[in-house]
Amino acid sequence: MVDDQELVRIGLRTLIESEEGFVVAGEAPDGLTAVQLAAETTPDVVLMDIRMPGIDGLEATGRILTGPGASRTRVIVLTTFDHDEYVFAALRAGASGFLLKNTPPPQLLEAIRTVVDGDALLAPSVTRTLIREFTERAHRTVAPHPNLDLLTDREREVVALAALGLSNPEIAEELVVSPATARTHVSRAMTKLGARDRAQLVVFAYQSGLV
Repeated sequence: MVDDQELVRIGLRTLIESEEGFVVAGEAPDGLTAVQLAAETTPDVVLMDIRMPGIDGLEATGRILTGPGASRTRVIVLTTFDHDEYVFAALRAGASGFLLKNTPPPQLLEAIRTVVDGDALLAPSVTRTLIREFTERAHRTVAPHPNLDLLTDREREVVALAALGLSNPEIAEELVVSPATARTHVSRAMTKLGARDRAQLVVFAYQSGLV
């Protein structure tokens, strides 16, 4: 848990330690301490604040996810504002998802389980902000992923729908296929593009001009 407010950390610790199967590996009041702690404990999930003294949550996320044991660690950014200007930058740094700090406790616990399973977690309002920001850019720079040509036409279509915030069941309904088939397409696209999770798949879709 990374947050410069002690009361926030206490609240998170109390919530997480009350849930069976959850263990708090540690807590940090700033980004630099978080990087050091993550290297020592290699946690499954880091709950990361953005605005902190020293290095902020964006820089800390990037360092954690390129450091020792990074392959197993996922970062969930907890932000106060659903229009946070750092959303896309944090996704590019490798964050697996975003939640607002007023998220109900049961949803926060479910979010931790979700990213451990490899799925992305984006609050609907954050997804809408993300889409609006990039579709409205007048001079949008497109940089296709080097492995984009490896995707089939259906996989491209699935990646584009995922980038619009659709879940696997919603993608399945849109394409008139089973949820299992939609999930398979998403998984194959992630493998081909080298995406660590669904959130990074969304980044690749925007950068490649699929949406």
